[in-house]
Amino acid sequence: MDKNSSNFWSIPPEALLDRLGTTRHGLSSQTAKERLIHFGPNRILPKKRTDDLTLLLAQFKSPIILILIFAALLSFFLHDPVDTLIILAIVVVSGLLGFWQERAAVHAVEKLLAMVRIQSKVLRDGQPADVPVEELIPGDIIILNAGDVIPGDCLILESKDLFVDEATLTG
Repeated sequence: MDKNSSNFWSIPPEALLDRLGTTRHGLSSQTAKERLIHFGPNRILPKKRTDDLTLLLAQFKSPIILILIFAALLSFFLHDPVDTLIILAIVVVSGLLGFWQERAAVHAVEKLLAMVRIQSKVLRDGQPADVPVEELIPGDIIILNAGDVIPGDCLILESKDLFVDEATLTG
């Protein structure tokens, strides 16, 4: 094993604990607060929120809608105003319905994500404590129980009857 490797899984556990400035009893609450400020929250940056205008314009990008707009322009240049108005009405109604449904779906997803808070049990000040996943930091000692979701890259220090379902990783 290469001891100079930067891959955390190839470093002996005690050396990794030293490198992370932690112990098998976890971090102190004060150190955790300082590291959270230094490293920031443990989350993936959310996608840029789309505004209503972008959602509305996106409704008119599909090939079918573009073909209908082309047909309306062709009808207009062929001096057929009835067909032009019918096609444009279909395009506008379709676009507004799609916008309304997509906007409702985006807001529903945002509300669901705001309600769901995943917690992890970590050792802080030598005692188990429930902490939101966003507040996990390098050096935290995580306590996993049956059915828990592993909240990030981890090195297993101790285990008893360990079983991991990797289906979400491998498909």
